[in-house]
Amino acid sequence: MSHSAINTVIKTTLLSGVFMATAMPAIAFEFHGYGRIGSGASTGSGGAQSCFQLAGAETKYRLGNECELYGELEISHAFFKSEQGSTFTVVGMGSLYNRNDRSPTFQPEDGSARAPQIYAKYSNIPELNGATLWAGRRYYKRHDVHITDFYYWNPSGTGLGIEDYKVGDLKLSYAFSREDNIYQADYANKHDFQLGGIKTNQGGEVALGLSYIQDAGQVSGANSGWSVTAQHEQKGWLGGSNKFAIQYGVGPGTGLGYTGSLLADQSNKRLRLVESFDWQATAEFGGQLTAVYQRDQSDTGRQTWWSAGVRPVYAFSPYFKLVGEAGHDRVEAVDGQTRNLSKLTIAPTFTLEKAFWSRPELRLFYTYARWNEAAQNAASAGSALSKTGTFGADLNGSTYGVQLEYWW
Repeated sequence: MSHSAINTVIKTTLLSGVFMATAMPAIAFEFHGYGRIGSGASTGSGGAQSCFQLAGAETKYRLGNECELYGELEISHAFFKSEQGSTFTVVGMGSLYNRNDRSPTFQPEDGSARAPQIYAKYSNIPELNGATLWAGRRYYKRHDVHITDFYYWNPSGTGLGIEDYKVGDLKLSYAFSREDNIYQADYANKHDFQLGGIKTNQGGEVALGLSYIQDAGQVSGANSGWSVTAQHEQKGWLGGSNKFAIQYGVGPGTGLGYTGSLLADQSNKRLRLVESFDWQATAEFGGQLTAVYQRDQSDTGRQTWWSAGVRPVYAFSPYFKLVGEAGHDRVEAVDGQTRNLSKLTIAPTFTLEKAFWSRPELRLFYTYARWNEAAQNAASAGSALSKTGTFGADLNGSTYGVQLEYWW
């Protein structure tokens, strides 16, 4: 299916929603959002806050280490509900991203303003065993590690699909898409199949995924690719939940949910293991820990990324928490060099509830990081770890500031 054909389907679906909105009374309106904004500085130089991320690592530990403003506003409207419980809904979202050290020009290197979601869905269809039909651009079946903002399994995109067709306890889903995100230069047909609801033990379930990316005929030298994911989720541990995922991809499938480079051939392979555990052991003590192992193989050699970190939170009252975060990243690069980065943050935090997941939070933070020469040599020019960055030839640095984070 061509990109123009997909757009035609999406536009037709959305126009149908507008027609139904004029023909039937509105029954539900919801407004959701997310935002974070802050200001900080780097010690020593007195310059703007610099954030620490290791070259070759997919993520960074984010507490006291975010150098941007980001916000999302989402509106959803249910226009129709049948006697059988089926609902037709249209969802729209706008987002704003801007680097703290840049003026809001919204050039690619400074920031962006876009619509990451605009789609229509027809939910709980009895003739499809309670499944949902949808079309548009949407966040789709995403799984992430919160403390690193790592969306390790994320088949979101622009397309259409059938979601959660029920067969007993099992749920089958299929999505067809072409565009993953704002950074995808060229489009390719992607087919995503998922099977969820596989009961394994009390409180535990397994979800399986298969993604196939077709050869993009309009791109010279493009290849097809695929990836598979298996994830076990255990609920009820210390008042929280645990996720463990194994992922493997080949060619453009090395994006492991996203579409990877369309020029990647069959020699390009990626294996990833992800562990994420969040807990709320008592009303006062919660947190999240994570560990990641990722191995990339290509005709140029092998690169390995290891990461481990934890964010414990202790609430002294419903209005005050002490939050800490420690993380370490290690990259064994193709050139034989081993890069290391360790980061530690302490953040006295004002809030309205005790729990780890409660927001809003107003944080005062101090962050300290250390890295080695290999990390410094591999860092991009002007970044925190590079010799041309805020900390010069030093192999350590610290920042401080304030940040507000809120979702609803």
